[in-house]
Amino acid sequence: MHERAQPQNGPDAPARWHSGKVTIDDYNGLYATNPKLVLVMTLAMFSLAGIPPFAGFFSKFFIFAAAAQQGYYILVLIALINTIISLYYYLLVVKAMFINKNEAPIAAFRSDGYMRASLVACSMGILLLGVLSVVYDRISLLSYGM
Repeated sequence: MHERAQPQNGPDAPARWHSGKVTIDDYNGLYATNPKLVLVMTLAMFSLAGIPPFAGFFSKFFIFAAAAQQGYYILVLIALINTIISLYYYLLVVKAMFINKNEAPIAAFRSDGYMRASLVACSMGILLLGVLSVVYDRISLLSYGM
């Protein structure tokens, strides 16, 4: 597969663009060379896994609550099991970045301004949507009428 044929978005995009590495083992020791990027990637993975207080937790909570309210208990159980499985795999990547050592880690690099700005904006969105329940109150008002 051609290098540019891979998906090019996500918090790990800068590491892939600068190194061409894409497996979990390639992220071993990344914290030593690129700590800010690792923090953004960890934040995004925790949000995807649904760990509170990040935006992903509330997204999953509202979806699971709505499904349970409609009586789709088996579907909610399957979704919860999948959430636990995904958490395991996200934590494998986080463990690789922070704990595992690497003989040849991805070299330190500096992303361009647009990449940094987009990562900061996404990180702020994850944090703010997770902490500010006012946003969800407003969405609730818009979705159910005033």
